[in-house]
Amino acid sequence: MRCLFISDLHLETGRPDITRAFLHCLETRARDAEALYILGDFFEVWLGDDNPDPLADQVSDALLQLSRAGVPIYLMHGNRDFLIGRDFCRRSGCTLLNDPTIIELNGERVLLMHGDSLCIDDTEYMRMRRWLRNPLSLFILRHLPLKTRHRIGRKLRNESQTRTRYKALDITDVNDGEVVRMMRSHRVTTLIHGHTHRPAIHPLEIDGQPVQRIVLGDWDESGWVLEVDEDGYRLESFAL
Repeated sequence: MRCLFISDLHLETGRPDITRAFLHCLETRARDAEALYILGDFFEVWLGDDNPDPLADQVSDALLQLSRAGVPIYLMHGNRDFLIGRDFCRRSGCTLLNDPTIIELNGERVLLMHGDSLCIDDTEYMRMRRWLRNPLSLFILRHLPLKTRHRIGRKLRNESQTRTRYKALDITDVNDGEVVRMMRSHRVTTLIHGHTHRPAIHPLEIDGQPVQRIVLGDWDESGWVLEVDEDGYRLESFAL
């Protein structure tokens, strides 16, 4: 067994280095993997499957090639690309995962999340998240004219960057109590998530049992991948 986990690539036309590194990863490291998991914020922004985008076409073609080569690809929504839908998954050969999702690795239950729902101390963001992820809001957003979605996307992105810049680091990180609550309620000893851009493996203890929280890295100054096989978990960075 050998599975790969990545998140927070924030693919966009202005960062061709990240796109090249990701495509190289698909052609090399991912080719002999048992599965590839992409845990959110795959794209910097996603305005809908009907938005014409050469980058999205290039990426979906590469993913489809990997899928047809026999490597299952699983994709989870992030806070930047939660409008990714069935059409993109069909074009790319991906399977969309719920957030959270439980899988089994090495006979162990493992909880997968994007990670933004763990940042409950950021009450302003959590209010906005609840509104944006409401099924009615999603339906309305997907059926707005594309020009309107572009305008809303720019506004939300600018507001997010402004708010994050002035918030304390502990506000934008996960809440430890929420981590414990989620891991306990799902009866897992490993949690894997992204979102915070603070890659690390955190050993914890819950109810006297050793557990771990693994934070995936964002692809910016370097790329990050978590590789899981019979020997355990390895969080690695590499040059873009």
